[in-house]
Amino acid sequence: MSAAPSATRALAEALIARPSVTPQDAGCIDLLAARLAPLGFVNEIIDSGPDSFRVRNLWSKRPAALSAPASAAIKTIVFAGHTDVVPTGPLAQWASDPFTPTERDGKLFGRGASDMKTSIAAFVVATEQFLAAHPDAPLNIALLLTSDEEGPALDGTVVVCEALKSRGEVLDYCIVGEPTSVNHTGDMIKNGRRGTLSGRLAVKGIQGHIAYPHLAKNPIHELAPALAELVAIEWDKGNDFFPPTSWQVSNIHGGTGASNIIPGQVVVDFNFRFSTESTPESLQQRLEAVLAKHGLDYDLKWTLGGRPFLTPPGTLVQAVQAAIRAETGLDTGLSTTGGTSDGRFIAQICPQVIELGPPNASIHKIDEHIAVADIEPLTAIYRRVLENLAALPAAA
Repeated sequence: MSAAPSATRALAEALIARPSVTPQDAGCIDLLAARLAPLGFVNEIIDSGPDSFRVRNLWSKRPAALSAPASAAIKTIVFAGHTDVVPTGPLAQWASDPFTPTERDGKLFGRGASDMKTSIAAFVVATEQFLAAHPDAPLNIALLLTSDEEGPALDGTVVVCEALKSRGEVLDYCIVGEPTSVNHTGDMIKNGRRGTLSGRLAVKGIQGHIAYPHLAKNPIHELAPALAELVAIEWDKGNDFFPPTSWQVSNIHGGTGASNIIPGQVVVDFNFRFSTESTPESLQQRLEAVLAKHGLDYDLKWTLGGRPFLTPPGTLVQAVQAAIRAETGLDTGLSTTGGTSDGRFIAQICPQVIELGPPNASIHKIDEHIAVADIEPLTAIYRRVLENLAALPAAA
């Protein structure tokens, strides 16, 4: 007879079984709120968005126990994550149903197993274990969960952060449960992320017959020298924490579909992934100066997806590194690579934000999974982080 699954695995499986394809929550947040309430957490559901794209958010906080030493310096640690998952892709290509958690070859398969329902389960169980051992710990603990991270991210964490800011809620530390590890849980954490700035450039020309180019103006030809110059620019050199800013074209579209027509317009989609050495304003100004230099007639629409954030080594990073070392023996690496996360919103109201979760090799893929051996270390690391922060002197 097989042993019963651990508390973390059981909760992770319960979450994976809920088909919470973004922006659907499928009951995940209600399940988690019910689990937190007996621990003294006050649950606040913050729904946002139109009826056609309704997003469920949870802000759940447990103040330090009344019996904790009275101090204005009691800190607040937030665990942040998302209950929504990306679509499954072709179901026939999955070896097992993506919403039926299944173990094979020492791995737990299911959509969200790695990104990031196991992390959320580990948040909750680590908190239960910590409070059982330290009910009077001088530490406020909170969870911020959303069902809009994999989607547009307009009605999720950003809405909760705006609400917290408006009422003066003070956050000191935040751990986002994104899958950050490479080979084993804890071998890498993210202590920042690059910013993302996108643009859609429409360069105007004059449509005409390709045999009479003197009667037309080819916008593709007009754009080409400017495009070559933009590709060659070194936007910045990066720094000790960030690689240099990257400018990439993702799509170019021009033409009517006929081979004998000079198009009247060419549209280019591009994106900056930028370091803290650049600002959205400086990148916009430099790019538009190149367009002006080449005399282009254009329209340009900008979309700022998020500013970069960075948590240099300090209280939170040290507490996390010490927890990882104690539980796994690993000396964790710091990284700012990868895409954006909701950490970009939380960093606007919280001075120390890091991301820590399981290996990310299978995220968003067919047969997403987490190694069963990675589940319990994740819970233990989160629990020890709480212990490390609770043991800090009041001035820390």
